Amino acid sequence: MSCSNCSTASGTPRGCQSNGTCGTDSCNKLTVHNWLENMVLPAGQEPFRIAEVRFKNSRKGFYRFSEDLRPSIGEAVVTDVSQSGHDVGRVTLTGELVRFQMKKKKVAMDSDEILSIKRKATSRDLEVWQAARNKEEEVQKRARELALRLNLQMKLSDVEFQGDGKKATFYYTAESRVDFRQLIKDMAKAFGIRIEMRQIGLRFEASRLGGIGSCGRELCCSTWLTDFRSVSTAAARYQQLSLNPQKLSGQCGKLKCCLNFELDAYRFALKDFPRMDTKLKTEKGIALCQKMDIFKGKLWYTYKDDWMQWHELTAEASQEIIAKNRKGEPVAALEDYSEDPKTEAKALAFENVVGQDSLNRFDTPKNRNKKRSNSRNRNRNRRRSPRAND
Repeated sequence: MSCSNCSTASGTPRGCQSNGTCGTDSCNKLTVHNWLENMVLPAGQEPFRIAEVRFKNSRKGFYRFSEDLRPSIGEAVVTDVSQSGHDVGRVTLTGELVRFQMKKKKVAMDSDEILSIKRKATSRDLEVWQAARNKEEEVQKRARELALRLNLQMKLSDVEFQGDGKKATFYYTAESRVDFRQLIKDMAKAFGIRIEMRQIGLRFEASRLGGIGSCGRELCCSTWLTDFRSVSTAAARYQQLSLNPQKLSGQCGKLKCCLNFELDAYRFALKDFPRMDTKLKTEKGIALCQKMDIFKGKLWYTYKDDWMQWHELTAEASQEIIAKNRKGEPVAALEDYSEDPKTEAKALAFENVVGQDSLNRFDTPKNRNKKRSNSRNRNRNRRRSPRAND
């Protein structure tokens, strides 16, 4: 889905001009569908007076509102801030579903973090807010120049202005601690606003900027993923993936979050498999595991003296041999448990079972008889024509 700002103008896609705060809330990141919107409250129950408000990118918060103020989804509202001033955001969720979201994010009803909604945004508030957002790109470029002049090892990834335009939050990433006290003084002098520096991780930076992954879809962290769990190389080893940093790392430079999606399924499937470093003792020699296929449930072993000959065993057969080794029972050879590799695969015969006609029916038939008659007439004319000497 997309809003009117994402429509095409004169054949050229304009893109989302709201940058993640569309009024229709249809092309936002991390959008929650209010499936309790059309349900009627029981008699005597008052509506839940806390709403979820969304700001730039994925920043959200819970705000109380008075009884006479009933904001609806998609409306722009003016909210309180922890310090002086106010901010402007759009309501993304109202009603009883906000209670479930607060319980999910472990936010108490009487928490001091829950501020209040002052009023619905007027046209003047929206003009000031939009003017402040239009300056973000220029301010970010100027702030990067100031950071380079001071030789600070940091990367300014994004800038977010407050709704009244009196404060700006600069998001940056750095590998170590950065002393940016002089940078704050220079930026406050250059821009004439209050400055707040907030350090974020590389994964959170990728979620704020967005992009397209190697799978061809939008980044999971910028669409639906809300918690960033640590990803280790053990997840790639469990899934039998090659430890290639260029293929396993995402746009943030860290290991891809999708490596954890199927990790539990692989770990559950590997319970039926023996460890790859387990040796099989037979009368013919000691065998070592060379390869494992989790989907087929098979393993390939070789003897120490014969590395070129691979023996294909199932997971059950290898577990049976390991159990006999523990009991001290002799095992003759792997050939007694391995499957026959010489079984020829049956050739698949493709037949027209759908009943479709041949595509040649669209071609014009070739008239071979006409070509033959034309060649005969040419030969007859040559015989009848007078010779050049006569």
